[in-house]
Amino acid sequence: MGLFRYRIKTLFKYKDLIKELVGRDLKLKYRRSFLGYVWSILNPLLIMIVMTLVFSAMFRHNIENYPVYLLIGRILFEFTTTSTNSAMKSVTGNAALLKKTYVPKYIFTLAKVTSCMVDMVFSMGALLIVMLATRSPFHWEMVMLPLVILQIYIFCCGLGFLLAQLNVFFRDIQYIYKAITTAWMYLTPIFYPIEQLPVAIQFMIKVFNPLYYYVAQFRDMVLNGQIPGPRIFWGGWLWAFVMLVIGVWSFQRSKDKFILYI
Repeated sequence: MGLFRYRIKTLFKYKDLIKELVGRDLKLKYRRSFLGYVWSILNPLLIMIVMTLVFSAMFRHNIENYPVYLLIGRILFEFTTTSTNSAMKSVTGNAALLKKTYVPKYIFTLAKVTSCMVDMVFSMGALLIVMLATRSPFHWEMVMLPLVILQIYIFCCGLGFLLAQLNVFFRDIQYIYKAITTAWMYLTPIFYPIEQLPVAIQFMIKVFNPLYYYVAQFRDMVLNGQIPGPRIFWGGWLWAFVMLVIGVWSFQRSKDKFILYI
């Protein structure tokens, strides 16, 4: 408990640095961009339009309000892959600074995931526009959406810590993870209804795919106007904290060796 309190105090001590790093990442992403932060809305909108044209005819009889259904999956998956890929390079990418001064190494990983979360919140503007355009009803259950965002944020922090420390010692993890995320996309019901899959594969996805829990919760609240069932809701929290524990443990165990490899 004492160690936990110490880490919380350290986190608050460096909160201004985290804010600066998050702000820097957001500014760099849209630097020299004419539309700037508007791209956070336009990018998911354009992708949604293309994918809707491609897949809507295939699934139109199975999914009500397919554009919203698709956009929810795309936004959450994009946040997961973007944040964890950025987090993976957070330690090696700041090697020069880490060699010059002492800064808790996890600060850089945390800042990367946080900046991607801020970008995802901007992207929710695209979801709002599509809901208005398709006359999708707004349900009171949507006030619980921040809980889902918090779950997936915690999950991505944990996975980001794990990938960041692996990347220090094993640089090929970047290429391996790219292949994993490609498979992950197809094994997550982003653009198709999970009911179309064989029962055995449905079971595997519903049990072992963390993203399924977050996407399903989001769709329950936005599309169905219902509170997610306890298995989906608590399963999302379980995956989030299990991954956080694994990530923090692996990061803390090897952080003192980083300086020898970066």
